[in-house]
Amino acid sequence: MGINEDREMLISKLIGEGYLKSEKIIETFREVPREMFVPESDLANAYGDYPLQIGCGQTISAPHMVAIMTELLRPHKTENILEIGSGSGYQAAILSKLVKNVYTVELEPELAQTAAENLRKAGCTNVSVFEGDGSRGYPPFAPYDKILVTCATPDIMKAWKDQLKEGGWIIAPVGGFYHQELILLKKTKDGFEEQRHGGCIFVPLRNERL
Repeated sequence: MGINEDREMLISKLIGEGYLKSEKIIETFREVPREMFVPESDLANAYGDYPLQIGCGQTISAPHMVAIMTELLRPHKTENILEIGSGSGYQAAILSKLVKNVYTVELEPELAQTAAENLRKAGCTNVSVFEGDGSRGYPPFAPYDKILVTCATPDIMKAWKDQLKEGGWIIAPVGGFYHQELILLKKTKDGFEEQRHGGCIFVPLRNERL
C-alpha cells in the first residue's frame, strides 16, 4: 500500500477507537503529511500508531496521543497557542490548521532546527519555533489562549499559569519518568480547575538546569 492508503487506514482506526471525533480535526489529520515529520529511515512506519525516535532522545508521539491532546484542546481559529516541546514539529503542524498562531519552544537546538524546516516544507506559515527552555514558557507572545505540553512534567509550571489567559487551559502529562496522567488545567477568575484524562507516557521535560 502507498502513503495515502496508510494514512486513511490510520484515520479510520483512530475514528473507530474513538480518538478522532471532530470533523475539522479528522480533516486536519488528512491534510498534514506525518511522513514529513519522521526520520527518512522510518518512512515506512509514518502511519503506524506508535511513537518513533526522532533523535536527541526524543520521540514523535503516537498518532492516537496527538489525536487525544488535539481533541482535548478544542482548538479555534481565533486562538494563539503555546506548545512546550516542538519535537519534529508534527503536533504544531496539526494545530497550525486549526488555530490562528502556534508558538512552539524546543530545548534541543538540533530538533528546533529540524522542526522549523519540517514545518516550512509542510507550508505551515503560522508556526514560530523558538529554541529555549520550555519550563519558562515563552513570555514575548503571552498571554496565550491555551498551552499544550508535549513532554512529561513533574508539575504544571508557574510560568505556564502566568502566561495563560483567564478562561484558557493547559494540557500536560504530569507525573514521573515512567507514567503520567494527562491533566487539563483551566484558569478561572478564582484560580484553577483541574480535570484528569487518563494515564500516558511521554519523554520527560528537560530544562537548562538539567
